[in-house]
Amino acid sequence: MDIITIGDGMITFDPSVKGPLRYVGEFKRKIGGAELNVMIGCARLGLQAGWISRLGKDEFGRHIVNTVRGEGIDVSEVKLIENYPTSLNFKEVQASGDGKTFYYRHKSPTETFTVDQLPVEYIKKAKILHVTGVFPSILKQNRQLILQAIKIAKQHGVKVSLDPNIRLKLWSKEEARETLLAFLPYVDYLLTGREELELLFETADEVELIKILQTYQFEYVVVKNGSEGAAYLENNKFVHVPGFPVKKVVDTVGAGDGFDAAFLYGIIQNWSIEKMITLANAVGAMVVQVQGDNEGLPYLEEVEVFLGARENIER
Repeated sequence: MDIITIGDGMITFDPSVKGPLRYVGEFKRKIGGAELNVMIGCARLGLQAGWISRLGKDEFGRHIVNTVRGEGIDVSEVKLIENYPTSLNFKEVQASGDGKTFYYRHKSPTETFTVDQLPVEYIKKAKILHVTGVFPSILKQNRQLILQAIKIAKQHGVKVSLDPNIRLKLWSKEEARETLLAFLPYVDYLLTGREELELLFETADEVELIKILQTYQFEYVVVKNGSEGAAYLENNKFVHVPGFPVKKVVDTVGAGDGFDAAFLYGIIQNWSIEKMITLANAVGAMVVQVQGDNEGLPYLEEVEVFLGARENIER
């Protein structure tokens, strides 16, 4: 595999109308999950992607596996577990496009996934292992699972990508900080937001943040900033790469996952950092114009059209 991940998979119920969830009477069934979304994005861009997970052995679990397999993602390390329901979430979308998510994921089939079940050979054969802060926030045992997985990756020359993706509905600031700081020494590519950096390192001072980041061995630090674009750390400063304006924001969910997928595609292609972020910014802009967690994740040719011409990203 070019890239693999470990993470939850869920059935996502999207509202038929915008506004508070208590007034929504109809929903559309879709699939979601932060890590899974990144793999879908990678697969659509043309990478060989694999997903390690546990789902309920029920109709929803089978639907997710069939859908993910149909995207071209390897699901040989996805197991369906008896007597555990596949996790659900319900989305609330405001008129602005901003949203909230309400989770129903206990008891989660990932409770059965333990460190001794990690597919070591599968991890060793990948080029990149991508992890986020979502899966470790679901269950405490997942924190050790991910830590062991990234240690295995580093021992065998597999690059590690981390998106903190901190969701304070799922765990406290203190839990998030302690867990993610333990991951950072093993991370090659840190794909984060500014607020997440400030939470992790307990400072909003940019000079101080840069000093702390330089104590690690990151190959790339990228700070995502929504419609404004993103910045990367180079020579003791953040270098800004502008985003792309869109006519209308429909749904912001999944934009960060799309950004991650595009950036990691650029890593595999051995592109320059600015070229990678330009592609990632473009994918993020495309995703927010489509309703759903992963429906807006584009194919490479669609991104090329969005950017105006093939040579714009082949340069």
